[in-house]
Amino acid sequence: MNVLAICGSLRKKSTNMGLLRYAQANAPEGSTITIADLSAIPFYNADLSEKPAAVITLLQQIGAADALIFGCPEYNYSIAPALKNALDWASREPENALLNGKAVALMGAGGGMGTSRAQYHLRQVCVYLNLHPLNRPEVFANAFTPAFDSEGNLVDEKIQGTIKTQLAALISWAAKLK
Repeated sequence: MNVLAICGSLRKKSTNMGLLRYAQANAPEGSTITIADLSAIPFYNADLSEKPAAVITLLQQIGAADALIFGCPEYNYSIAPALKNALDWASREPENALLNGKAVALMGAGGGMGTSRAQYHLRQVCVYLNLHPLNRPEVFANAFTPAFDSEGNLVDEKIQGTIKTQLAALISWAAKLK
């Protein structure tokens, strides 16, 4: 099972990237998790006559993925622009072929309630794109606690366990949707 993780934060020490790095290091047996690099992806613009190389790479990665994981930061109670932009680029492919029907897991680290508001907005976007997010378990982590080290790495055993459970559920969900 080939899983692509996409992080909405571009910071190297991002706690959302820390969640995805933990997921990647703990991929269930028989699966691999690749983390996409959004740092060179320009904002979607229908006037561009050719797709930039970074966009082509991302679209190829999404097309090859059996399932997706979104590391979803929360900016102003909503989805971070880098993540939304990646979905906008992918959704413009004919017939929504890259996203249509794929299983998705959502996780996020932020203040207060984790990234619950952004994840609920992201679920609305998933409906339109016909992505199929897991209902449970949900991963909401407070980024401003000792759950993360100074490099943004996840060190909290409870959240680590929830991610492992979520990954197993994602693999099972993706297999059912195929």
